[in-house]
Amino acid sequence: MRVIGIDPGLRNLGWGVIEMEGSRLRHVANGILHSEGKDLAKRLLVLHEGLVAVIATHAPEAAAVEQTFVNKDAVATLKLGQARGIALLAPAQAGLEVGEYAPNAIKKTVVGVGHADKVQVQHMVRHQLPGVQFEGPDAADALAIAICHAFHLQSAARMGAAQLSRAALGATQRRRA
Repeated sequence: MRVIGIDPGLRNLGWGVIEMEGSRLRHVANGILHSEGKDLAKRLLVLHEGLVAVIATHAPEAAAVEQTFVNKDAVATLKLGQARGIALLAPAQAGLEVGEYAPNAIKKTVVGVGHADKVQVQHMVRHQLPGVQFEGPDAADALAIAICHAFHLQSAARMGAAQLSRAALGATQRRRA
C-alpha cells in the first residue's frame, strides 16, 4: 500500500510518500511545496494545485495529516488551519481516507517517545527508510507522518483479521453444537 504523509504549513507544506509491503517500508518520494506573497488565496491555491499534482503523480492509496496545535498567536494558528484545510481537501478529492495524528502520537510511533526532538525523528525515519534523502525538515516530518499512518493501518488490518478469525471460529463452534 502506498501512503502519503502531509505536514501542513502555509509557507512550506511537506509531503512524503512511502510504500508498505507487509511490514516493510520503502521510500518513494518526498518534497516541499512553497507558497510566497501576501495574497492568502493565491498561496492556498498554489499549495492545493501542488498537492493535487503530487497525489496524481504518486497515486497513494491512503493519506495522513498532522493535527494542528494551537499557538499563542491566533492569526498564525488560523493561517496554519487554512493550510491544513488544503492538506485534508486534496487527498479527500482524490477519494482517499485521511488519517489525522497529533504530533506526539507521530513521535511516539516513529521514535518510541512522544516528546522526541526533530533530530531523533529524522534519525528514525532514516533508519526505517534506508538511503532516504530529505528535501528538508518539513518533508522529513511528512515521511514520519506517513510511517505513523502505515503502522496504524497495519495494526488495524491485523486486528481486523483477528476479529474475522474469532468470528469464523465462533461460527464453527456454533455449527458443531
